[in-house]
Amino acid sequence: MRAERGYGAAPLTQDAVRPPIAAGLSKLSTYAGGAMSLALVVGITVWGYGVIMRDVSGVPVVRAMEGPMRVAPETPGGTTADHIGLAVNAVPADGSAAPTPDQLTLAPKPVDLVDEDRPQSNLEAAPTPAIDSEAPAQSPADVMADLLARDVTPLGEVADTTPSDVLDATTSVDALPALSALTETLRPRQRPTGIKSRMADPVAAAVGVALKIDADSLPIGTRLAQLGAFDSAATAEKEWQRLSVRFSDYMAGKAPVIQEAQSGGRTFWRLRAHGFADLSDARRFCAALQAERAECIPVVTR
Repeated sequence: MRAERGYGAAPLTQDAVRPPIAAGLSKLSTYAGGAMSLALVVGITVWGYGVIMRDVSGVPVVRAMEGPMRVAPETPGGTTADHIGLAVNAVPADGSAAPTPDQLTLAPKPVDLVDEDRPQSNLEAAPTPAIDSEAPAQSPADVMADLLARDVTPLGEVADTTPSDVLDATTSVDALPALSALTETLRPRQRPTGIKSRMADPVAAAVGVALKIDADSLPIGTRLAQLGAFDSAATAEKEWQRLSVRFSDYMAGKAPVIQEAQSGGRTFWRLRAHGFADLSDARRFCAALQAERAECIPVVTR
């Protein structure tokens, strides 16, 4: 039987009430947590020290490679150098002279630089001509005498002239016109403005009459370029002459075709150009005229 505790007994503590197994697990977890914390601190310290000292202690070590560094190929190819195969090369290679061969060949001459390729310091200075300071200076008369003695013809002989001869040779001052005198300047005549039109109109008219084609004589399917519709045939002819002068480069080889037509009870005349190889040629012609803001439509006769 458990004895009852009286009022004078000591109070019970938490360790006395806690079971012994639970107390052991609590101490074990406390020690394990402290060890892990200590290991983490040590690991961070070691890692930080390694990062700081990496640039100082992280010097790479270069080791020598095993085996030969270069291997000569079995068939090197290429061209043979001039010094290969000479008897003098056997002395430094083998330590003794090679036996006398059956045929002896002299070594080529050493290559030497020409004077222009040599360094300037190695070139010999050209000798400076000696100047005789004690020689007396020659007068111009003596120099001329030396030249004549060497069969050298003088440049020319100077004739004796007097001041009167010079005055006679000059032109009289009175015969010269006065520079300050006012002279009348002829103004150029104005160019007539109607010359170009008077010359171009007869030529264009003659060309239009000579190359004019009847519309009824054209077969079906002929490629034409329509240049406009006018109230009368005379107006159409004038328009053809104007276009022939304006677009002389494009109208070369083209002939006018003036065709009468009716539409809505109204009679008008169509002006068309003839002389195209195909429809594409007519389209290119119209494109060139339309670029200059002229009316042109490629058509086919029906």
